[in-house]
Amino acid sequence: MTSIKKCVVASLLLCWCAVIPASAVTYDSETLNYEIVYEWGLVWKHAANASLSIKKHGNGYTAQLVGVTRSWADKVYRVRDTLRCTMDNELRPLKYEKYTHEGRYYARDFVNYSYSLGRTKAKCLRQRPDKPEIADASIELEARAQAYDMVSVFYMLRNLDYAKMTRGSIVSSIIFSGSQKEYLTITYHGLDKVKLRNKVKHDAHKVTFRFTQEGGKKSSENIEVWLSTDNRHTPLLLKGTLSVGAIKCYYKQ
Repeated sequence: MTSIKKCVVASLLLCWCAVIPASAVTYDSETLNYEIVYEWGLVWKHAANASLSIKKHGNGYTAQLVGVTRSWADKVYRVRDTLRCTMDNELRPLKYEKYTHEGRYYARDFVNYSYSLGRTKAKCLRQRPDKPEIADASIELEARAQAYDMVSVFYMLRNLDYAKMTRGSIVSSIIFSGSQKEYLTITYHGLDKVKLRNKVKHDAHKVTFRFTQEGGKKSSENIEVWLSTDNRHTPLLLKGTLSVGAIKCYYKQ
């Protein structure tokens, strides 16, 4: 992907390109389960399972994304990741926690959000329990717009008003992690057909996630996402490219 100049990225982040968020879907309790399939040429292997859940409480929501490799994949590269987010009634993130345990790598990220005069601020902390000799790393991040994390961003995505979007419409936002700020560009590709692992086909809205850092440098490969066309906009399929092969995350009905 061609790099985007810093000034262009900055200007995108100040607007929503005429895309208007729909009225927020309310959740009492919801759990979505997924099967993660690794694709390498003609080889397709169910490598992991994931779940995305949300619960309503008095002042807002708590949401969690969990990913766990299956027993055969544990022998190759064991993954136990948990991402948690607390959001207010408007689905704005208040607190984010990420517990990463991948192979021999173990890290904990904590992000605490605050809001003032249209700005999003965050105090971020990253810990490395696997390497006690490495000091905790803390950083403060700020954005002149609403910022999200890798859990709350899916609820923002699910509440966009796709009826008002046309092919090529762009939504830009910011992602805070425990160590950096990333720029997220979501491109709408219109209606598409998607087939799940049970062979059932669904109409879906297709979008692409593109992540960049300061200056427009790409920070990861693009992610394609297909969402249901009902008002829940359930993520049905996520597809990403790896250095070798690809990975697909299928909604399990």
